[in-house]
This record gives sequence, structure tokens and C-alpha cells, in this order.
Amino acid sequence: MDVNKNSYTIGFATIMVIIVAALLSSAAIGLKPFQSKNIEQEKKQNILKSVGVEVSREQAEIDYSTYIKDELVLNHLGEIQEGSAFNIDLSKEVRKDVKDQSFPLYVADVEGEIRYIIPLRGKGLWGPIWGFISLEKDLNTISAAVFDHKAETPGLGAEINRDFFQDPFAGKTIFDGEEFKSIKVIKGGAKEGDKHGVDGISGGTITSDGVTDMIFERLSKYLPYFNNVKPAIEVDLVFSAMDSVVTVNDSIIN
Repeated sequence: MDVNKNSYTIGFATIMVIIVAALLSSAAIGLKPFQSKNIEQEKKQNILKSVGVEVSREQAEIDYSTYIKDELVLNHLGEIQEGSAFNIDLSKEVRKDVKDQSFPLYVADVEGEIRYIIPLRGKGLWGPIWGFISLEKDLNTISAAVFDHKAETPGLGAEINRDFFQDPFAGKTIFDGEEFKSIKVIKGGAKEGDKHGVDGISGGTITSDGVTDMIFERLSKYLPYFNNVKPAIEVDLVFSAMDSVVTVNDSIIN
């Protein structure tokens, strides 16, 4: 065989491409179950972090069922549908018309306290951003929030996945009386006592605005569900308060 001919070079290159492609394909197929498992564990880890439970990926796999008591799927009317929240791909759902979307909702029990976890999906400067935000039993007060991104600028918008940005969301409220206000990430910083604002990231204005839009857009879709369940929750809160008073009075008497 004349190795100096063009036909030899082309044939050799073709064979090498086929071999490399086959090896890469085999590797991708072989590693896919491990990749899927890692993605699942990371998702569970972030869901738990959104209610203040910080564990490793491996531990999240173990602790998930301990804290997460229900995985609900809602329609645009706030009605519960068949299915599991965990299996919903939010990146696909947000592209649909709102009437065709499924809205995942997780219900957690953390040391006897109920938390409602809402997945988030939005747009940053360079790509998608996402996260989870949890509400206390009153469906108003934020318990915790977790955010992440695909390609935001390091040192700027990418900082949304850092604790210094996420921690201030805890304790904020999404309603002002009966009016839905959501949470706004404010350039230059939120004013002291602002229950609906958190400090923005210096130099990351577009990503900060993306977080604001993402939270408003996603939470607003759950308002029908909130309206459906709030009467029962308010009654439960009243009885809980009465039980606390009785307990305190008993302690004083004894």
C-alpha cells in the first residue's frame, strides 16, 4: 500500500474518525446512568438546601424522603393533577402556554414545620438561571432560597449561587397584605426594613434583574393554588396560636 497517496490519508482519517466516534459514543452511553444519578442527587441537594438542610449529594439521596413529604403537580388553576413534581422538566414547561404548563410543588416537613418549595426557571445575561425558593406555612414568608446558573460572568452574575446573595432572602415576604409583591433584587442595595427587596450584585445588574423576573414570573403562577389552600391554612394557624397560648398558660399555672 502506497502510504503517500491521498487515498491512503483519507481512508486512514475516515477509519480513525469512525473508531473515535464509536469510543465516544460507547463512553457516553456507559456514563449516562452515572450522569443522570448525579443530576438527580444534585437536584435533591438543592431542594433540601432551599429549606435550610445542607448536606452532600450522597447524603441528600438518603435524607430527601425524610424531609420531603409530598411532590405535587398543579395546573394553571391551582388544582392538583396526577404526576410527580420531581419528574417535571421546568426548562420545557416554561416554553408552553400557561394553560398547558404543569407546575411542580414540593411539601417539606422540617422539624415539624411545613415548607412549600417552588422550583424557579428564568434567563440571566448569558443563559438560563434556575433555583428553588421555599415558603413558610403562611405562604408568604420566605424560608430560604437557592439559585444557580449555566454561564453567568464569574465574579459578577455568577455570584447568585453564593450564600451572601441567597441568605438575605430568608425572612422576606412576597405579599403586602393581600397584594402580591414578590421579591425584587435591587441595584445599589435594598433599603433597611424593606420586606420585599434584597441587595443586588455589584456589576451583575442584568443577572440580578433576571432573578427578580424569574421569581415574580414563577411565584405568580402559584397564586391560584395559594388562594385555594389559604383559608384552611389560616384556620390551622389560628388553632396553632391558640394551642401555644394554652401551653403557655398551663406552664404559668404549674
